[in-house]
Amino acid sequence: MPAIRMYTTAVCPYCLRAKALLRQRGVERIDEIRIDADPAAMAEMMRLSGRRTVPQIFIGERHVGGCDDLYALDAAGGLRELLDA
Repeated sequence: MPAIRMYTTAVCPYCLRAKALLRQRGVERIDEIRIDADPAAMAEMMRLSGRRTVPQIFIGERHVGGCDDLYALDAAGGLRELLDA
């Protein structure tokens, strides 16, 4: 399973939903990067994703997007393909 990296904040309900979906799909480890605790991490997230909102989710080197993007990818069957790669 590829590495999962997620940029989050402490009080983000969408981050919790995204983590819950990933765990339902068998992900045991999520490398969580808290941008509210680290301004440099926020700058890195914006540079890598082009977005300012959390969560920003990366599976391997692929930027999946936010929570809604993750759910859409799952509904289309693409999440399983990425996780199985």
